[in-house]
Amino acid sequence: MKNKRLNFVDRYLTLWIFLAMGIGITLGNAYPSINLLIDQYSLGTTNIPLALGLIIMMIPPLVKVDFKNIPVVFKNRKLLFISLFITWIVGPFLMFLLATTMLKDQPEYLTGLIIIGLAPCIAMVIVWNELAGGHREFAAGLVGINSLLQVFFFSAYAYFYLEIMLPLFGLDSIEINLSFLEVAKTVGIYLGLPFGIAVCLRFWILKKKGETYLNTKFIPRISPFTLYALLFTIIIMFSLKGQLITELPMDVIKVALPLVIFFLVMFFLMFFVAKWSKANYAETATVAFTASGNNFELAIAVAIGVFGLNSGQAFAGVIGPLVEVPALILLVKASLYLKKYFL
Repeated sequence: MKNKRLNFVDRYLTLWIFLAMGIGITLGNAYPSINLLIDQYSLGTTNIPLALGLIIMMIPPLVKVDFKNIPVVFKNRKLLFISLFITWIVGPFLMFLLATTMLKDQPEYLTGLIIIGLAPCIAMVIVWNELAGGHREFAAGLVGINSLLQVFFFSAYAYFYLEIMLPLFGLDSIEINLSFLEVAKTVGIYLGLPFGIAVCLRFWILKKKGETYLNTKFIPRISPFTLYALLFTIIIMFSLKGQLITELPMDVIKVALPLVIFFLVMFFLMFFVAKWSKANYAETATVAFTASGNNFELAIAVAIGVFGLNSGQAFAGVIGPLVEVPALILLVKASLYLKKYFL
């Protein structure tokens, strides 16, 4: 009965996610003070309930990763180069073009979107990759590389796009000062913690119980917590901004539209370029989700820290994950549908 129940949960995953979004919006409107209650549990720009949800959500997929095989997957240097080029060169420029084209008359939202586009996803991508049947070791390796690149280059990217590129497009430059440590802190919370916990858990279980126990007992027991934590995170996110969504629906749509276009273009561009390069399905799904998602945790932290909690930049940042969740879950469905073309 237990396996059937879990299969039933997995089968209707999209439904549960949209229900969680609806519950969150309902809570946000029925209890307007809920955002104040949740915000009480924050340290700086880090909301503890959200951070816990994201960390717990990532641990089961990371425990499944056979870390000793990560170096092997990077023998495909062509695919690695394609992934990094599209993720770090095409992605930020695409978001910049979408922002400057569609939000030219709203510079705060425009700036928020540009910041979102500067860093690829390092948290949720692990979950989307797992749901789509991607390559776990390849995903973990790419996430690790992207995390290091964010720490070292995010500030330089922000300077380039906000202070150099904006004037070239007839817009005012925006000065933004970000320290290496600020970026490293966010990356450490949302990737370092779950990664470290997962590595310790995996090697402790292997040492105490062996590989058979790990794969047949431990992993099946903790795997459902990815979905539970995902639904919890969605409810928290949408309850925090439920009232805002209903009060400013047109502003939400203005920010959401370029984001949806970004997700679609990046996913399918990477998917079909990877397929053209003769990558298998698991590798193709991994690089596609790595390219299409964004590090909203970092974007929100930067927007709040630089422009303030009630700024338009922060508004764009918090709308980001609200759009990403339904968009990426539908792209998971699209990825699984396209899988038949690899058979």
